[in-house]
Amino acid sequence: MSRPIELLIPASSLEVLKTAVIFGADAVYIGGEAFGLRAKAKNFSMEEMKEGIEFAHAHDVKVYVTANILAHNDDLEGVREYFEELREIKPDALIIADPGVFEIAKEVCPEIERHISTQANNTNYATYNFWYRQGASRVVSARELSLKEIKEIRERIPEDLEIETFVHGAMCISYSGRCLLSNYFTGRDANQGACTHPCRWKYAVVEEKRPGEYLPVYENERGTYIFNSKDLCMIEHIPELIDAGIDSFKIEGRMKTALYVATVARTYRKAIDDYQKDPELYKKNMPWYLDQISNCTYRQFTTGFFFGKPDHETQIYDNNTYIREYTYLGIVGAVENGLARIEQRNKFSVGETIEIMKPDGSNVEAKVLRILNEDGEEQESAPHSKQVLHVELSETPAQYDLLRRQEEDKEVNS
Repeated sequence: MSRPIELLIPASSLEVLKTAVIFGADAVYIGGEAFGLRAKAKNFSMEEMKEGIEFAHAHDVKVYVTANILAHNDDLEGVREYFEELREIKPDALIIADPGVFEIAKEVCPEIERHISTQANNTNYATYNFWYRQGASRVVSARELSLKEIKEIRERIPEDLEIETFVHGAMCISYSGRCLLSNYFTGRDANQGACTHPCRWKYAVVEEKRPGEYLPVYENERGTYIFNSKDLCMIEHIPELIDAGIDSFKIEGRMKTALYVATVARTYRKAIDDYQKDPELYKKNMPWYLDQISNCTYRQFTTGFFFGKPDHETQIYDNNTYIREYTYLGIVGAVENGLARIEQRNKFSVGETIEIMKPDGSNVEAKVLRILNEDGEEQESAPHSKQVLHVELSETPAQYDLLRRQEEDKEVNS
């Protein structure tokens, strides 16, 4: 009998957490305002974290808090205070990379599970067993592992030690994310949460005796982006992931929008459920999964290292262009007298046809009939970001539905 599968979704804010919960997450991982590796994400205040945990738990969804920096001496006292605060709001687990931080968590809040971050370079079963003996309940596999290696790890670790693995999202060109480029170029330490993503910049070669003469490594007419990786996507390989003994399917993206999170969560939720219900249903619905995944912000896709070491053609590609096919307009709050309350995210107007995106996988076209501001005044359009509006549509949405607008395909820099 296969192990229960957890779908683990990232959240950059309270709004995105609620979206992840409603659109199919079994668990959500978030960062506080310190000690995580996404300092540029919005992240959660302690009050927001408390509200998010309460919301998730009310829907039987778990919340994991990242505390996966590689700590320096000056960090340790703050880590202790932070964990004392977290003890009061009861997240389900802490995601940790640093052994010193792990020891503090074990001492301060032993009742909160400890998961070992991918940043800890978890590439073999002996490492997994080491962390199990220290009291970890889960280890996140290094992205450099193949499914064959993960399966062997599963066979050589205790039954109750869980394996969490990234199955979708951006890939890092450095070993398990341990990169020095950002620190070297900008003084911002990726391993302390301040990565500036210099791997996405455009580079050229300079020959020593010809200073100032930049020699691009041509790959096509747009130039080259020699560190860029395609995005990971394993939606077509759910059976192999389950067979390897993975417990938690992790989606990358703690800096992504609610629309991205809703799209990916909803698609993987349906794929996992369909496969567990009937493998033939999973095969039959594959075109739908692929179509939905292509509807959110993405680079080209790869299966990463899962089927062995990727070659140049499958892992690295030559530009950092995203395609956005949909624009996120807002998430529906309360619906009263046919008016949906939203906090607007991008401009839309009366008369436009937009789409209501529902957690069950359906998308409903609707015409914008009226837009009212908070004072009940009619507006022809909604040009101001984050303005609270009451919107009448030709189809009435439900609370937590997302509103989006389909666009022409376009290219933008990542």
